[in-house]
Amino acid sequence: METDDVLALLKEVAEEVVNPRFRALSDDDVAEKNPGDLVTVADREAEVLITDALVRAYPDVLVLGEEATAADPALLDRFRDAEHSFTVDPVDGTRNFVHGSPDHAMMVAELRGGEVVRSWIWQPQHRTSYVAERGAGAWRNGERIVRPPRAEELRGVTSRRSWIGRALGTLKELDLTWVCCGIDYPKLVEGAADYALYKKSLPWDHAPGQLLLSEAGGHVGTFDGEPYRPAEEPPSGLVAAADRDTYELVRSLVGALPV
Repeated sequence: METDDVLALLKEVAEEVVNPRFRALSDDDVAEKNPGDLVTVADREAEVLITDALVRAYPDVLVLGEEATAADPALLDRFRDAEHSFTVDPVDGTRNFVHGSPDHAMMVAELRGGEVVRSWIWQPQHRTSYVAERGAGAWRNGERIVRPPRAEELRGVTSRRSWIGRALGTLKELDLTWVCCGIDYPKLVEGAADYALYKKSLPWDHAPGQLLLSEAGGHVGTFDGEPYRPAEEPPSGLVAAADRDTYELVRSLVGALPV
């Protein structure tokens, strides 16, 4: 599939099964996979439609969908060994979606040999797309993204509640992210924050944004100083930063955070 075809697929699926459920979910449309971890009928239906289209286009591909992995955790092992794969997050920010916030997204990433080569983020309520191709740049609604210079006083955000309000060294106290990687990474690219800290690093959450941010001049790496590789065992934590210098500075300070 051409890059534009995958973006068109996300938009079509959004119109078919996601947008009609926005602010229209019944109690029966929402369930918990784990305590506090919500899933909706929109997540499940969207993932099936996206996965089916990708498999039709690439019969030998491995598709790692968030909901499919919840049902079959062994998919993660096959994903790590796959030569060609896609990650699918049908509705990233499900809790936001359930509570009527427009800050949710649909995300896909393509990997070859374990490296992300293309990624797509579609924010259906904001009507905004973010697309990246390795070596070809990052794009918002078809226009190339040029990230503004980082702020003199760095702003950091985190999705880990116990880290909110904590300061790394002399940096400002950490704020809450937008609680959706499909919003967080575009906000980093656009300069709304300079770095983000994550404890969890699931491939469908971070693979799309990692390429987007990297192609815009940023860097995503582990707390241990290694580049983030979605197809490898999950690290203890991630730093997503506006540039390599910010990453190195923040990484040098994260040891002060509680586990």
